[in-house]
Amino acid sequence: MQDHPADLVWRDGDVPVSTRFDDPYFSLENGLAETRHVFLAGNDLPARFRDGFHIAELGFGTGLNLLAALAAWRAAGVSGRLHYTSFEAWPVAPADMRRAQTRFAELSAIAAELAPFWQAQTGRIERPDLSFTLVTGDARRTLSHWDGMADAWFLDGFSPAKNPALWQRELMAEVARHTPMGGTAATYTAAGFVRRGLAEAGFHVTRQTGFGRKRHMTTAVKGSA
Repeated sequence: MQDHPADLVWRDGDVPVSTRFDDPYFSLENGLAETRHVFLAGNDLPARFRDGFHIAELGFGTGLNLLAALAAWRAAGVSGRLHYTSFEAWPVAPADMRRAQTRFAELSAIAAELAPFWQAQTGRIERPDLSFTLVTGDARRTLSHWDGMADAWFLDGFSPAKNPALWQRELMAEVARHTPMGGTAATYTAAGFVRRGLAEAGFHVTRQTGFGRKRHMTTAVKGSA
């Protein structure tokens, strides 16, 4: 899990910032609120949740999106198991993940529940209501070898201006290849080349109101006219 560990510094106490990309791992305003606005609401969740629903993610970071998704799943009272696969090139060290997660008190119970799995660095979690896999390495190579399909995508790499490799049209096409018709994607960015890449891959792309100081974000539905 730690083949290429992340390099980070801390800002405002417990906000990790990547030194490789000079970009924070989550919103300086309110990371949990941003996750709920962009990735959950942007994928029409929790309304679409059902047993076996599969979320896939580009950019695992501190694990905040996973915690928020699992919290939403449990709050919705969905029976069965949520499947969650995340692709990450630069895994955050377990101790740094836990430090970052302490910023979100309402997720503390779930964070504590999953903490032993990060410490074990297995890359897999199996719980009665969760099946999680962390795929390490460059997503431009690892995603093409994945045999799964995702009902919803959290596109959460670092800023396209600072990490454009994770937003190229070839990778967006690979995302589409692993999405069924009617599947969705959401991201905090409204960069033109990202939206064009998703559209060329077969998604109907919509620019939505962003979170906080970000004016716009992007949602996408595969095959929707």
